[in-house]
Amino acid sequence: MAISAAVAASLALSACGSGGGGARTEGGKTVITFWQQKFEDYQQAWFKKQVDAFNASQDKVKVDYQVQPADTWAQKLKAAQAAGKAPDVQTTSYGNIPAAVTNGELAELDGLLPASAFDDIKDNVKSFVTFNGKRYAYPMLVEPSTVLYYRTDLAAAAGLDPKNPPKSWDELVQWSTKLTTPKVKGMTIASAAPDLAWSSWGLQYNACGHLPIADDWSKANATDPCYEKLLQLYKTLYQGGLMPKTPKVGYADGASYGQGEVAMMAGGSWVVGQLKAEFPNMIAKTAVAPFPSIDGDQTKTTATLGGWTLTVDAKSKAKQQAAQFVQWLLAGDPAIMADFFKTSGFSKYTVRTSVDQALAGNPDASSDPFMKTISTKVVPYGKQEPAYPYDIALAFGTAVESAMKGTASIPDALKKADEKINDVIKKQSLAGTQPRR
Repeated sequence: MAISAAVAASLALSACGSGGGGARTEGGKTVITFWQQKFEDYQQAWFKKQVDAFNASQDKVKVDYQVQPADTWAQKLKAAQAAGKAPDVQTTSYGNIPAAVTNGELAELDGLLPASAFDDIKDNVKSFVTFNGKRYAYPMLVEPSTVLYYRTDLAAAAGLDPKNPPKSWDELVQWSTKLTTPKVKGMTIASAAPDLAWSSWGLQYNACGHLPIADDWSKANATDPCYEKLLQLYKTLYQGGLMPKTPKVGYADGASYGQGEVAMMAGGSWVVGQLKAEFPNMIAKTAVAPFPSIDGDQTKTTATLGGWTLTVDAKSKAKQQAAQFVQWLLAGDPAIMADFFKTSGFSKYTVRTSVDQALAGNPDASSDPFMKTISTKVVPYGKQEPAYPYDIALAFGTAVESAMKGTASIPDALKKADEKINDVIKKQSLAGTQPRR
């Protein structure tokens, strides 16, 4: 007898565990289902080790740990929620929190976790998990979108001081010019609209102190003259021949730098892990610094902070037990998360003051050539990624690409972005819908 697709999906999800559809017990323990989106291999191993440790640490709760493929994550989660079988605990990105709360998918964590757990979160990250004044997630890590990587050996050979990297955009252009040779470009940075859409958020803040849309999402703000300086930076690097015009990889991939094709790179903090894993010979001759600021002030934002949290399903019948696991893993003994950051090769960064203190006493962390710079000079000044629709980001990214490649003048590119953003606001009825942190 044939069964419908909906029934088949429901049966398949039932086999995965009861999740938020209803608490179940096993051997006297409440079972909660934890779905983790698949990341790097070391993360799966780390999560499994910690779940096993939590399960062994007490006799009231058992965590059923399940890894879900990244490419089918959204589809599986949506199907599970529709069938009333959502996991009790799941990994959630910061950017997905507002929509999930609006859709009634996440449980409020105030009252489930002690206030002291949230007091430990760094001030510039607290708003990342807050919606309309309430907390709906506990943060695990942040990854700055933009860090400057540079070759100390090539800098010295070009007569530059490797211990004094460029701090302003003008200095960045000067360094890029001196480091460019017939075989090596001085710099690489995003050059395609889909990458520019998100990788330039920190520099948009740096140039203007705001994004190209009003705070209440009522109108575009892309024609603010300060953005002309940002587009000019990209145009100078591209049209001056200081960066590859046809990069082999996208912004998120540090291979061009690792393979010695460029002397400097704008890249996310995750590239640290890539260099250590794939290009270990580059580590000794690489240094990192905050990405240069428009005016040299390195306390101004140049990077947005993306990353992951754990959330509890709004319909879970075991919210307290689920929150107990979240607290133990992410908000408990600082040594647990310190172990994660060590396992990551210090390519991701803590959101908790107590974990910073634990890492300060860790010889591996204190001797790491990149961690101190990124955690103390980049992370504290990073801002949250915007929650508006990607169409807004892409409109501005398209403006940057068209200006840097000369298909439009800088004023025309910004005017077109402004028009596109206003169109998106109108068609998607965005005015006044911005999340209140």
